[in-house]
Amino acid sequence: MKYRCVASTPEGLVQQVAVSYLRHGYWWYTTGRIPGSKNPDDIDRKLVAKYGIDISERQRARRKSRGLANMQYIRYQNWFLLLCTEGHHPFRTQENIRDCRRHPIRFEGYSISYRRAGFTPKGDVTPKWHACVRIEPETYAELKAFFLQRACHRKAETLTEDFRRVPFARYAPIRRQLLNILRNVNNARSRMGFDLLPVSALNLRRKITRPFTDEIITKVA
Repeated sequence: MKYRCVASTPEGLVQQVAVSYLRHGYWWYTTGRIPGSKNPDDIDRKLVAKYGIDISERQRARRKSRGLANMQYIRYQNWFLLLCTEGHHPFRTQENIRDCRRHPIRFEGYSISYRRAGFTPKGDVTPKWHACVRIEPETYAELKAFFLQRACHRKAETLTEDFRRVPFARYAPIRRQLLNILRNVNNARSRMGFDLLPVSALNLRRKITRPFTDEIITKVA
């Protein structure tokens, strides 16, 4: 099967969805899990064939010009995601789909959505939209509670190592979330007269990853 759909890591899946798919209008989605009794590769082939996903960039452009929707499929281990653009497609009527502009995609503690930007440049009547990758609320609350519990009971070096082990890719919203946790930790440590943690403890640089193990990225149109 030529279509590449098996993500090498959770970060690879998140990057492919946020950077490549959402910005091209693949906003409607459904998720699922493949039972352990079934072969994931067989399910990949079945879904890609069922929805006609393995087509060329030119075919995608032609479908779009005719008002037809295009689709993408991606999987990590037994979790999969089907995405669809605006337009006519059997998927839009056969599946229980959601719009990621209203209901974020939740995966491995991430919340992936497509949002309107906070401001529109002067003279531009078209609102700007962008992909937004955050730590989903429940996971973020747990992470914050974990660090606040340890804030005054661990050395600064130990907390620094804990922060650096936080697995989430450092997208801008996630950087803000981690900075907020760090601020709360330092406030607690300051009240007790303990050493504060530097911002460098967060390791805020995002690493670009290869979404697929074979290093070939699915074309998007």
